Amino acid sequence: MTYIDAEQAPLAYTGQIKIYGPEAFAGMRKAGQLAAAALDMISEHVKPGVTTAYLDKLIFDFGMAHGGIPATLNYKGYTHSSCISINHVICHGIPSEKTLKDGDILNIDITYIVDGWHGDTSRMYVAGTPKRIAERLMDVTYKSLMAGLDVIKPGATTGDIGHAIQQYVEAERMSVVLDFVGHGLGRLFHDAPSIFHFGNPGEGEVLTEGMLFTVEPMVNIGKAASKILGDGWTAVTRDRSLSAQYEHSIGVTKDGYEAFTLSPKGYTSWPYL
Repeated sequence: MTYIDAEQAPLAYTGQIKIYGPEAFAGMRKAGQLAAAALDMISEHVKPGVTTAYLDKLIFDFGMAHGGIPATLNYKGYTHSSCISINHVICHGIPSEKTLKDGDILNIDITYIVDGWHGDTSRMYVAGTPKRIAERLMDVTYKSLMAGLDVIKPGATTGDIGHAIQQYVEAERMSVVLDFVGHGLGRLFHDAPSIFHFGNPGEGEVLTEGMLFTVEPMVNIGKAASKILGDGWTAVTRDRSLSAQYEHSIGVTKDGYEAFTLSPKGYTSWPYL
């Protein structure tokens, strides 16, 4: 893997890791904060009887009202402004007229494009009152994300991130999804490098100041195996066990990292009070 100054790189996926400067960090901060604000906004609307299509419409309207274009809208044929993944859906759940039921858990994943920069983030929500095992799953998933972020600094590796996440999750007797990864981003929605949520210390790409990427572990109560449904998007657990995910967009700084998608209201993991 090679590294390239982002200002010299084409606006396309080349497999090279782009290194960004302060202007990019400012752009990512603005995009990330809008996406995080949308996740704050949606909290009060997640309740039994609400459709995921209604939530998706709120996300579209919020973005457009604040200068953000939903990145998923018309992306590779996808026709919605968010991904909303319920219960055993791991990721890329498609909003629909299906209504939420009491106890449903759901991941809402939002990416807005603001001034050409992509702010990508997701959180877990509950419609009504969750079962205790679902609460524990969400707690483990959030803490695994933070374990991964805690190792980020120049000189560490992508394998260090994955190892920290996997070690935490498996100690809690849950499974890290192996088939989906975090990714570089910036002016591109998906770029190099891939951020695996499992791995070995010291392996993978070396983290360098100026790198931008997401960390977004998906964790299953049951086994790690997944499959994609016939719609070509929706990924589910093969054993139909519950799945959860949290995601931040981050930039590597000279002595650690900056999370661009922290909640403006100070929300971290469910419940959001």
